[in-house]
Amino acid sequence: MHSIEITSEMAPNCYVHVTLLQPHKHENNLPIRLYGVIPLMVENPETHIEPQLEMPDELTPESRFKIKVTEKEGKPMTYTIAIVDDGLLDLTRFRTPDAHPVFFAREALGVKTWDLYDYVIGAYGGSLESLLSIGGDEGMNGKGKDKINRFKPMVRFLGPFELEKKGENEHYIDMPNYIGSVRTMIIAGQDGAYGSAEKTTPVKTPLMVLATLPRVLGPEEKVKLPVTVFAMEDNIKDVIVTIKANSLFKAGYTETKTIYFDKPGDEVINFDLEVASKIGKGEVTVVVSSGKEKARYDIELEVRNPNPEITKFKDGVIEKGKSVTLDYTLFGVEGTNEVSVELSTIPPIDFKRRLKYLIGYPHGCIEQTTSQAFPQLYLADVMEVDERVKERTTDNVKSALRKLNSFQYSDGGFSYWPGGTRSSDWGTSYAGHFMLEAKAKGYTLPIGMKESWIRYQKRTAKSYKPIVTTDSRGAHVNHRYDFAQAYRLYTLALAGNAEIGAMNRLKEDNNLGITGKWRLAAAYHLAGQPEVANSMVEGNDVYVPTQGNDSYTYGSADRDKAMILEAMSIMGKKTEALTIMKQISKALSDKRWMSTQTTAYCLLAMVKYAGEDATSKVMKFSYDMNGTTDKMTCTSPLKQVDVKLSKGNSGYITINNLGEGILFARLVIAGVPAHGEETSEQSGLRMNIQYQDMAGNLIDVSKMDQGTDFMAKVTITNTNEKEYLKDLALTQIFPSGWEIHNTRMDGVESVHKVSTPEYQDIRDDRVYTYFSLSRYSSYNDYHTKTFVVLLNAAYLGNYYLPAVLSESMYDNRLNAREKGQWISVVKPGE
Repeated sequence: MHSIEITSEMAPNCYVHVTLLQPHKHENNLPIRLYGVIPLMVENPETHIEPQLEMPDELTPESRFKIKVTEKEGKPMTYTIAIVDDGLLDLTRFRTPDAHPVFFAREALGVKTWDLYDYVIGAYGGSLESLLSIGGDEGMNGKGKDKINRFKPMVRFLGPFELEKKGENEHYIDMPNYIGSVRTMIIAGQDGAYGSAEKTTPVKTPLMVLATLPRVLGPEEKVKLPVTVFAMEDNIKDVIVTIKANSLFKAGYTETKTIYFDKPGDEVINFDLEVASKIGKGEVTVVVSSGKEKARYDIELEVRNPNPEITKFKDGVIEKGKSVTLDYTLFGVEGTNEVSVELSTIPPIDFKRRLKYLIGYPHGCIEQTTSQAFPQLYLADVMEVDERVKERTTDNVKSALRKLNSFQYSDGGFSYWPGGTRSSDWGTSYAGHFMLEAKAKGYTLPIGMKESWIRYQKRTAKSYKPIVTTDSRGAHVNHRYDFAQAYRLYTLALAGNAEIGAMNRLKEDNNLGITGKWRLAAAYHLAGQPEVANSMVEGNDVYVPTQGNDSYTYGSADRDKAMILEAMSIMGKKTEALTIMKQISKALSDKRWMSTQTTAYCLLAMVKYAGEDATSKVMKFSYDMNGTTDKMTCTSPLKQVDVKLSKGNSGYITINNLGEGILFARLVIAGVPAHGEETSEQSGLRMNIQYQDMAGNLIDVSKMDQGTDFMAKVTITNTNEKEYLKDLALTQIFPSGWEIHNTRMDGVESVHKVSTPEYQDIRDDRVYTYFSLSRYSSYNDYHTKTFVVLLNAAYLGNYYLPAVLSESMYDNRLNAREKGQWISVVKPGE
């Protein structure tokens, strides 16, 4: 046995040559010699720093504590301090970072590298700078938003700090109202030396309190608030418990009760809370005290009304020098009311109401995600907006671009739902169109998304072959596929990658519909061939036949008109576009239902037309709003004025036209109706709802024992023998006192599952399920699907079970709704 001494003066990477004598001997009775080379890594102790952390062994909520930081051998260092809830760290098994093994990891190859960044940044600045985001996120901090943070994490990050040689730093930190355990971590570095230190500390007090409420509540609901009080020491005897709630609860609820402890332990006491007929952020504070000991627990939760918003409006046309007075009466639950006036130099398009519908739309496929953000790209082009609105729209567009990443499939196209297994034909072109327009507006795209999308579009465009299918009269009925190809070619031309060969082949297709011709003409115009573009549409009527909603392109007659209007705007045919512009304006200003695709395209086509219309006149007007007067001048074709609501349920606004042209005015009044005003109906779909216990027996949910596990089983049937139904949505919003069991977290498929949805979105208090149904047939049951949601009656109280709705997302003729009801959760045996 021999020992080898390695010193720090040796090179960092050493090799030791070793000769070993094998104890076994070969046939000549001589020892076997083995030769080898052992690579060794030598660590320099000067590359290590050993931070020392001194702090109390136990912390108290809502108190200040001291941390003392030194270095074991008095070395100088720069360091940061992080104090984090142990529970958060346990979720990902987070370990305190140790930088030393990262910076001194063994290298695989001794390859030298050079940084050429400074030499190439000038040449490629145009593309590189669009990929680099420097600062600017402070503008997206949601100023003015009343955010609800139900679970506030215990996270503190401090530094960096500098410690001098043989120094000692002290830090005083405030512990928030938190009970549990925290880990304090110090990460240090200095001149190529690194180190870390950590300490886990319990946070507790002799008197502690925990309160529990549902994640959401609804107006007029009643809930039992269980408060658990922990007495941790013998001196805790009489404990006073006080509940305080804000105005979202009736009478600004305050109540006090007393608990007596004869020994350390815990007790539960209940309080009755009743929600007012309002919505907003509910706040409840629980304060417990005993002698000098005191503790507090705060709860924030959303008080929401799940009913859809209803809008009413009044119109007025104001001639030069004239005025009009529009009055209003509020309706619906308090806190849901909004009143605004839309003024324009073009016929009204009800921009705010339609855009609000898109932004608040609950479903989120590729088409709907794109539709929510697309018109917001042009908001500043047609109306004057303040910084708050600019920040919000910018945030919405950025969010949509980020979300598109979850839709992009491996082939470069976009699937209909996140994580889908195939690309959506129309959805890919529509999302790409939005992506290109956003980039033109200065937004940064996720790296690689556009390039991958272009490759998919070019490959699909080149391989496209017309699908010719005729009906019983021999008429061509598959022009939708040609139209989708025209839109694909348009997006490629917009991206600067026009496929002229594919465009020429499609131009010769005699079955290309009128909307497809205009879209292909716009593609030729963008590709630098305006003569070809004009020849395609010259003499063509822009009449779009009334038709049902097209499930392949998610379109309608109004959507097709909007696409023609956009093409006309691109080609500079503003005069010819006047007639169709008025038709779209009328459609938008009507109360008629529109799908997300139709709404979005009508809005973006109108704002493109209005934003580029050189004939728009300056708006000058004054107004009297419930006694408050003001005068305005606006150079944009559209202006929105929010009406400040006066005391009471009614008010007025008088508008005086001080300009040269006609003003179109629309007063929009919005509100959400109270519970119980919905009705049951079925049209094209049949829906049956059953509530069953876990053994499959029918149960009555109007009164249930707390802790009961049960399931909601919804069966939906297509009653049409001729039509296959796709893009159907089932919306189930459950009472605040019920909790949803998310079976996706179990890792195995639920034994209660009946039908498999195409996509399902499970949230705090609701489940969205998406599916398709075959034509009705008496030979099989493919026209019927059943979906099961597992539930638990968790919280005592009286709650409202909202209406259950099944509908087609692109055809409002197909829907089934079961009205809601009041339910209660009671103690077993009551």
